This record gives sequence, structure tokens and C-alpha cells, in this order.
Amino acid sequence: MQLNQSHKFCIAPMMDWTDRHCRAFHRVMSRRALLYTEMAVDQAVIHGDAKRLIGFDPSEHPVAIQLGGSDPALLTQAARIAEDFGYAEVNLNVGCPSDRVQSGTFGACLMREPQLVADCLAAMREAVSVPVTVKHRLGVDEQDPEEALFAFVETVAQSGVTTFIVHARKAWLKGLSPKENRDIPPLDYEIVRRLKAARPDLEIILNGGLADIAHAKAEMTGLDGVMLGRAAYHTPFILSRVDSVFFGEADPYDDPFAVVEAYRPYVKSQLGKGVRLHAITRHMLGQFTGMPGARRWRQILSTEANRDGAGWHVVERALSAVREARAAA
Repeated sequence: MQLNQSHKFCIAPMMDWTDRHCRAFHRVMSRRALLYTEMAVDQAVIHGDAKRLIGFDPSEHPVAIQLGGSDPALLTQAARIAEDFGYAEVNLNVGCPSDRVQSGTFGACLMREPQLVADCLAAMREAVSVPVTVKHRLGVDEQDPEEALFAFVETVAQSGVTTFIVHARKAWLKGLSPKENRDIPPLDYEIVRRLKAARPDLEIILNGGLADIAHAKAEMTGLDGVMLGRAAYHTPFILSRVDSVFFGEADPYDDPFAVVEAYRPYVKSQLGKGVRLHAITRHMLGQFTGMPGARRWRQILSTEANRDGAGWHVVERALSAVREARAAA
């Protein structure tokens, strides 16, 4: 399946956040953003309930899957399964610093093993026809990013992979939690630009600390694309400007209420399948951030969406509260 896919603007894979309901919501606001799944561990994809773990709605396209692992044979199997599910791209996680990931010898600790990463990616590329990409850090622990990053990319590029998504921070595997690893190591966007200048043949995508659409657009200078993470999740309505700002196309909606209404058919279809409302609306809590009524919106969804029998009427009540607050402002 050929899809209208571009890395110019991507939404980062984020554990416990970018599940299928989150991606379906984000897709309402941008037709062009490339969406990513949460990281799926290769063995879980192979031996677990793959439909539950990595199934997705066709409306999410273009959507890529991120895999975690370090065994070329297992990653190959998982990549084939992902391709059969219809994913537009398979991405390898070489950036996650969590203890669970380290114990499985994958994620950011693979920054120390570029040849193994190259072997994994080469095997995956051989197994599937969709693009294979890698997301990684500047380095880990005591590594000098100026040496580690360039050496890593030089080795990994020999796999034939040409798209590198660079989280512009080091990861500290000891002493910092995964949350701290997203904030404490300093950002270095300039080293990512130097990487692109040194390897113009590669597609280099910037990730890390991008605050909003304007910031992402400005920092894309000299690079091929950007990947927005927490800002896209906590303030999702900013995604309604992606298509115009990054692709010169009309935005689907310019009103946050219209976005929620457009999401209604998906929500109702999921409720009909037995999904609890809270599993869907937890991704919508930031929709009105910075606007009158944002607090009431969050309160109503947070307190009522998890109750037995909660349905679309809860969302309508929350929308009414926002409208009342806006009228009174």
C-alpha cells in the first residue's frame, strides 16, 4: 500500500500515551502528520495478542509502528507481523532509557552497540517492503555526543536505513529516571544540524523539547523534519495547524469544538465495542488548554468518564460547560 507519507512533521511514540485512541484523535486535526505507536516489544508482538497490542483503525494512516528489541531474528519476525497489519513504516527504538528496557538490552543502551543496531535494521529491511527507520539519542552516560552520535550514524547507515530521528539529548542510564531523562540532559539542536550537514544523503528528523508548532517550524531549519512529543499530547489542539504550517494545505478544522464533534463517530464506534469512555477521553483532556472552561472540561471528563455507563453524553456535558465559560468570559 502506497501512502502519502512524510517525515516533515511526526508525533512521537510515547509509552502509555500514543495508543490507538490517541492517534485517532490526533488524526482528526491533521491529515498529514505521521503518527507513531507506543513502543511494542518484539517478543510481545510475536507471542502475545498482536491484534490487541498493535491493531489500529485504518483512519489513523499514515501510521508507523515502533518496535523494541535487539535480536535481529525476533525483530524480523515482529516487523513482518507489523507489515501484515498494514503499518506504513517500522521504527526501531534506540532511545528509551527505562530500567525495563535496559534489562532487555534494547532502547538507549544500544547506543553503545551501533553494529548490533545496524545488523537488526539490515535484517528488518530485508524482511519487509515498507521503510525501516531508527529513533535514537545523542549518546549515553559518559559518551561524548560529538563522537558517539556521528560514529553511531556512520555505522548504522551501512544497514541501508536512511531516516534517523534524533532525540537531541543524551540519556543517562544510571542515576536518572525516564522522566528526568526527558528534561535534565541538555538539548543540543545544533549537533543535529551538524549531523545533517555532514550527511546530506540521510533524512534527519529532530525530536526533543519542541514546545509548539512555531518552535518546531523554526528549529526545522537545516533539517528534514521534526517530531513533536509531549506538546502534541498535552495541548493537542495545536495539531490543527500542522497541515497549513508544514504542508501548505488546508487545515481540517480551526475550532476545538468542531474537532471534538468530528471525533464523535469514532468514540461511539469504540463504545459500541465495549471500550470504556475514559480510555478514549483521557487523551482529550488538554483540548481546551489556555481557553475559558478548560478546567471544567478536564474535571467533568476526569470524574465522570470512568463511571459505568458513561457515554457520549458526558462529553456533551463537558462541551456545554466550556461553552458556558466562554460565553461568560
